[in-house]
Amino acid sequence: MKKETLLILEKALKGERISDSEALYLFLNANLHDLGKCAQSIRNKMIPEKKVSYTAFRIINYTDICTIDCSFCSFKKPEDSDKGYIYSIEQILEKADSAISQGADQFFIQGGVNPQIPFSYYTGLLTALKSRYPDSHIRAFSPVEILSMSRQNNMSIYEILKKLQSAGMDSIPGAGAEILTERMRKILSEKKCSTHEWYEIMHTALSPLDKGGLNMKGSTNIVWGSSETSEEIIEHLSIIRKLQDETGNVCSFVPWTFQRQTNSFPVREVSSIEYLKLLALSRIYLDNVPNIEVSLLVKGRDIGQVALHYGANDINSPVFEENVLRSYGLKSIAEAENFIKESGFIPVRRNLNFEHNKY
Repeated sequence: MKKETLLILEKALKGERISDSEALYLFLNANLHDLGKCAQSIRNKMIPEKKVSYTAFRIINYTDICTIDCSFCSFKKPEDSDKGYIYSIEQILEKADSAISQGADQFFIQGGVNPQIPFSYYTGLLTALKSRYPDSHIRAFSPVEILSMSRQNNMSIYEILKKLQSAGMDSIPGAGAEILTERMRKILSEKKCSTHEWYEIMHTALSPLDKGGLNMKGSTNIVWGSSETSEEIIEHLSIIRKLQDETGNVCSFVPWTFQRQTNSFPVREVSSIEYLKLLALSRIYLDNVPNIEVSLLVKGRDIGQVALHYGANDINSPVFEENVLRSYGLKSIAEAENFIKESGFIPVRRNLNFEHNKY
């Protein structure tokens, strides 16, 4: 092991925060085995028992009509498309009924940015879901969707989030982040919310009440495997760490990789080694984020098993009905528990806020 690598990893193992430049050095120069060993040691200190968590939820994409026009997305339909859809509240409830029958009592509500939809639709679907399933957990609406609601209805971000929360929204996904640098966001879509806007929306949702926020909990991620630089990857991680420093309500972080969906967005193949390096680095660098998830949905079971020994403590599965990505994930609660046991750990079911006491 190089001396510089050793000094940085020893620093992290002592519980000291590593800098952005040190994180970049590790990403570019550290051996995967050394990174993984350090990451797993930190994971075991934070979560001493040999437990790995999983969760079960239904994704409900309420519309595929979207005006943001992300260059990497093949799910979207233009506003004037005769093939696009908007689910009725009754259709959404039918999907929720199906999820409940399969043992999934949580709903992830997300869709395109569709100007045809009035704000009352969003509050109405939340109220309807909570009325039918009052004990369910609803994670809903990315910062991109929230920003559109704010602009379309002449309301502040806080007002929008407050009304959604009152209607039944329990937590917020950090979706729509991909890579949080302005250069990459212009490549993703000129119409997508800026890094600053994404941060401010998440900050408002997650901040405690006494700091002017809604005290929600939320998840964060990175999506890479395009033309981003290593420096931009670390800049993205730095933004997540700052968000958690300032709010304390980031439950988890998950590394994702881009899938090739269109010809207009450059996608490179992220090797298993690179994926595991960034996952391990996430555990080391994000010293204030308690849970690191491995994306079985995108990376599959083989990498998933290895990742649980490289700093991850959660598999974020099973997911019912994934329409945007090609899914390699688990399809049932029994599959999730068997996968964790076969990987050498004890399965623990949790909700989307990483609360275990409900199950």
